[in-house]
Amino acid sequence: MKMRDVITISTDKRETLVDITEQVKRIVKSSDIRDGIVTLYAQGATAAIMIQENWDESVQTDVVNFLRKIIPQGVWLHDEQDGNGDAHLKAGLVGPSETIPVIDGQLGLSTWQNIFLCEFDGPRSQRHIVCTVIRD
Repeated sequence: MKMRDVITISTDKRETLVDITEQVKRIVKSSDIRDGIVTLYAQGATAAIMIQENWDESVQTDVVNFLRKIIPQGVWLHDEQDGNGDAHLKAGLVGPSETIPVIDGQLGLSTWQNIFLCEFDGPRSQRHIVCTVIRD
């Protein structure tokens, strides 16, 4: 058995990490699946999914700053088309998806782990994350 839903959010910055953990928890709960996996997939070539700490915003800020340092804006061939070559590279490096175990009806995340949509080419009025819950 499986269940699929789509999380739709808007972003307000060019580069940001948006916590989507609560939305994913709601989908897992409504699936009535006790044990299995949940997969998350960010639709769009300039967005990604990351599991990271959410104790304070410094980690998310550090992630954005680190990626800015290793993949700067404005120096890529693709920038000649639409000015977002760095966003494509960042999204490709982080990756569009994550898989998380579902254990006893709960996300199998540790205490400090949360799920983030990584926006690298915002702001966007709509970003879609496909969430699929699959029973063991």
